Amino acid sequence: MVYPQNIEQKLGFDKIREHIAEQCVSSLGRAFVEKIRFSDDFKIIDRLHRQAAEFKLILQTESDFPQQNYIDVSDALSRAAIEGAFVSEEQFFEIKLSLRTIQQIIHFFKVKEDNIYPELKTLVINSLPVFGEGVAAKIGSDGWAAVISQIDKIIDERGKVRDNASPELMDIRRRLISEQIDLRKTLERILRTVRNSGWIGDEMSLTIRDGRMVIPILSEHKRKLKGFVHDESATGQMAFVEPAEVLEANNEIRELEARERREIVKILERLTDFIRPHVPALRKAYLFLGIIDFIRAKAKFALEIDATAPLLVETQALEWYRAKHPLLHLSFKKQGKSVVPLTIKLDKNNRIVLVSGPNAGGKSVMLKTIGLVQYMAQCGLLVPVSPDSKVGVFKNIFIDIGDEQSIENDLSTYSSHLTNMKHFVNFANKFTLFLIDEFGTGTEPSLGGAIAESILEQLLKSNAHGVINTHYTNLKVFADKHDGTVNGAMKFDAEHLEPLYELEIGKPGSSFALEVAQKIGLSKQIVENAKRKLGTQQIDFEKLIKELEIEKKVFSEKNKEFIEKNQKLTNTLEQYTGLKNFLDVEKKKILNEAKAQAKELLKEANRKIENTIREIKEGKAERDATKQLRQELQVFEEKELKLQKVEEIKAAAGEEWETSNGEIGVKDYVRIKGQATIGEVLAIRGKDVEVAIGELKTNIKLSRLEKMSKKEYKEATKESIRAKISGIDMNEKMVNFSFNVDLRGKRSEEALGEVDTLMNDAIMLGYPELRIVHGKGDGILRTLIRQHLRGYKQVSSTTDEHADRGGQGVTIVKMK
Repeated sequence: MVYPQNIEQKLGFDKIREHIAEQCVSSLGRAFVEKIRFSDDFKIIDRLHRQAAEFKLILQTESDFPQQNYIDVSDALSRAAIEGAFVSEEQFFEIKLSLRTIQQIIHFFKVKEDNIYPELKTLVINSLPVFGEGVAAKIGSDGWAAVISQIDKIIDERGKVRDNASPELMDIRRRLISEQIDLRKTLERILRTVRNSGWIGDEMSLTIRDGRMVIPILSEHKRKLKGFVHDESATGQMAFVEPAEVLEANNEIRELEARERREIVKILERLTDFIRPHVPALRKAYLFLGIIDFIRAKAKFALEIDATAPLLVETQALEWYRAKHPLLHLSFKKQGKSVVPLTIKLDKNNRIVLVSGPNAGGKSVMLKTIGLVQYMAQCGLLVPVSPDSKVGVFKNIFIDIGDEQSIENDLSTYSSHLTNMKHFVNFANKFTLFLIDEFGTGTEPSLGGAIAESILEQLLKSNAHGVINTHYTNLKVFADKHDGTVNGAMKFDAEHLEPLYELEIGKPGSSFALEVAQKIGLSKQIVENAKRKLGTQQIDFEKLIKELEIEKKVFSEKNKEFIEKNQKLTNTLEQYTGLKNFLDVEKKKILNEAKAQAKELLKEANRKIENTIREIKEGKAERDATKQLRQELQVFEEKELKLQKVEEIKAAAGEEWETSNGEIGVKDYVRIKGQATIGEVLAIRGKDVEVAIGELKTNIKLSRLEKMSKKEYKEATKESIRAKISGIDMNEKMVNFSFNVDLRGKRSEEALGEVDTLMNDAIMLGYPELRIVHGKGDGILRTLIRQHLRGYKQVSSTTDEHADRGGQGVTIVKMK
């Protein structure tokens, strides 16, 4: 049941019908548009949704579906059903074209797998019976081919009866052509003679009058040519004469044309007799063609409004995401604008939503969107909601939207609303969806609010689902205190006093009446006077809602900022943890290698000493031999110490390693220029490179990297790790490092020392930008620091800070 009777006009569904009708290509489809009806049968609605969704997929993915000749031949079939009547050439031609379209549709679904378009394929099988039988046909039945073939034998591609439709017709047309050729030759000969005599102009030619070929001649000369005058021009200057010489030939042609028409009628009568037994099956075929045109129109309209087939559930509930009013969406699309989508949920816990908010805030549009989309869904149309939405099925839809004042029935606006409420209360149940706009308005506010609250209590007891727009405070309080009801608000920018057109469930909204009145220019005195008359309780309530709205916006922004910072902190912590774990593992590895090397070195030294002692003993302590052995031992010691010193210098100073030639690619080993940081390339994205440094992954500019060979990578990795474990805790340095240093009040030597410390740490950690605060003064300290920084090859530039943040008193150091 739907209420009121003009619900389609109230919701705008009549406009939806018009849009779908425009998408139909024939009157067959438009007839079905007029038959769209609201349904509460879940299986029917589900089948209609699936059919439309499958056709929408066809329009999006298939290009060979028939698009033309959806022709309504109902008149021709009605004529064919009458014994003794016959169908004209033009009508048979339309039947021929439309039957081919039906045949192409059958073939389209025949070659598809059963699971691709199951609903539409089932529709084809159930809709097309075999001609002459009353049972369902299989796709590609021979009945179709027989009828189309028989019509094709008689009617050609121009829509005319073929010459070979019968032997008699072929003979008549052959003789007719021969007579016409002879007649034209004779008339052209006479025309030349008349033209040479000057009786007609050179531009004149043969023409037809009353179905006979004649010669146009100037009226003053018409008696000079023997023949019959058939007609004259409107001015009387020209006469159309049939020469006596061709009178018999024209008569013969007219007789042959009459015989041709009689023979064509006989042929058409026989063809009509052939299809007469198939008329019932043909009616069903064209009914199917109309259904296909109708479903295609629904699918095309669905594409136009971005409609989908959401999950249809056999319960009374709504769970919509990004729902849009289809008519508003089409209007905005033409203007290059977009509709603010609606999200709403009605279930057994929150069956009734009371929506409040300022006027012109979108409450009525929200209510009409819910009503229209639900009505469309239960009429079998796809709806403009997100595909993950859920649409329930209601047996009743009741709406009270707009002014129903009636002069004929002597009803005021409020009386009309009460009449609607009476119907709602009497017939609402758990299968009902009701929508009420401006609940209780039209009478004295305190009385209207009390009656509205009583009606709301009754609707709540009926277990119906609904949405109500209201300004009454007592209803907002009611919704907050009773299970099954919940407050909602159309969001409003309380700072700028502008509507946002978004529905928010869970809290009531303010009407912002006083604020809006003040914004549009109503005098401050009137607004203040209204506040005094309203009383403190209502003012405080509205003020509290407004303050909550502003605070919510502020906290929402703060929360977003906090989430972003927390995510950055989490990512940094993960990087630090990965680097620390990497260093711990490598430290143990290097220490073990160092111990092994030291042990081997000790063994080698012991062997050298033992050999030296043995050789001294064997040489009986000869002075020269002993001296030579001592020198060899000293050379070995100096060599080992020198190697160890070189390794330490390399590790401490970050030696420049020889680079490898070629472009940097994925899985190549690279080093950061000017640093000992080594890693492997994981990915390259434009000018950014993702590098793995142990277990740590980071992004570095391509211009800051040097390619290294695998051998150099292994050697450099060992040296880098030795430098790290020789007293430098990289993890601690990263945590404690600050890119900002304040040198104000310090002597030049002390300041330059701190600059060196900052630069060393920055180079080691790869910081791109530093900030040195030295103050303005006479500029002496600034000049010393900048001259000192020129000695670092890693420095790209030094500039003043922005004037708002220190200007010449701060130096910004950009690293290469």
